[in-house]
Amino acid sequence: MHNSLQQLCEAVQTNCHISDARQGTDYGLCAYLMKMREYFRWEQGFSFTDALPKEAVGDWLTEREALWHSLAEADFVPLPLAGEAYDPFDVDALNAELEPLGLVYSAGYGAKNKPLFFLGHLERREQPGTVSVWVAGRELARDLTAPAAMNQGDRIFIRRESFRRLLWEKLETWRWHRPDNALGRAFACYDFETELEGSLDAMVERELAAVLLHEQGEYLVGCEVGERWNALVMDVAHTPAELMARAIRDHWADCQVTLPELARQGDPTSIHFYVGGLSGMRKSLFPGLQQAYEDWYQNGDWRALEETAAQGQRHWADLASELLALHQNHGKDAAGPIKALVESRCL
Repeated sequence: MHNSLQQLCEAVQTNCHISDARQGTDYGLCAYLMKMREYFRWEQGFSFTDALPKEAVGDWLTEREALWHSLAEADFVPLPLAGEAYDPFDVDALNAELEPLGLVYSAGYGAKNKPLFFLGHLERREQPGTVSVWVAGRELARDLTAPAAMNQGDRIFIRRESFRRLLWEKLETWRWHRPDNALGRAFACYDFETELEGSLDAMVERELAAVLLHEQGEYLVGCEVGERWNALVMDVAHTPAELMARAIRDHWADCQVTLPELARQGDPTSIHFYVGGLSGMRKSLFPGLQQAYEDWYQNGDWRALEETAAQGQRHWADLASELLALHQNHGKDAAGPIKALVESRCL
């Protein structure tokens, strides 16, 4: 069985390499170099406190880009397990075999329709209602892009190790200039200067609950929009309209579940981290949330956030419906009309 699992791990990692070969360099230069450095850290087993050997990182980067170049036109490989060859997107069948072995596998699509794969140790599986939650620990195979969580129908995959690494990347980026912002206030609630590993563990435990809240909101939104939304995103892929559509769905999910629950819990640290994590399109489309956060930060009144969440739930749900109508009318030509509509409907 050891050899069988090793072959499976290598096949999953091969598919990760193929996905990265197709879209791994879609980041800006600074973000790309940081992600590659941290990918090296994960692959080579360095801790966050280790100084990475610059020459080794440079050689590895050259070799990895050469590997990607050789795989740019390759097809995804089937996954060998228990004498069978599985389609790499047959998640249910694979997990039926892997769960008794204490492992979990996921395959799906992220931003810009990039295929995402991972194989890891299964920490636990929960079944709250109709949703199945799979929590992964140490990862055995992964892409350059490693989201902390993914919602796939009635399955939610939470990746603890990837979330921990995401927190580390955010901390490193914030440390460059140490601005007084929401993210910095969240980090200030922990002792990262003298207890890095312990602080990362504590932050993961605290904020992983909010990650799950978001995915639960995604599930509820998915029940509303169905497969029509996936068709919309596919048709506007690689355009600003795709980023807008994804941001609208995220805001709808958070205004429906995440923000109301965080406000109910009354945990300032989690609010700092949630708002501090908003960037790019999500931040630009929802300036009202930034203002509500500042109002709360100045006076401690949670009602500003509660009211903004209630207003946002209505706004983003209505806007999502309008996007679906535009897609129904324009099909693959919907990107332009969607962009124009969303730009006029920031909240």
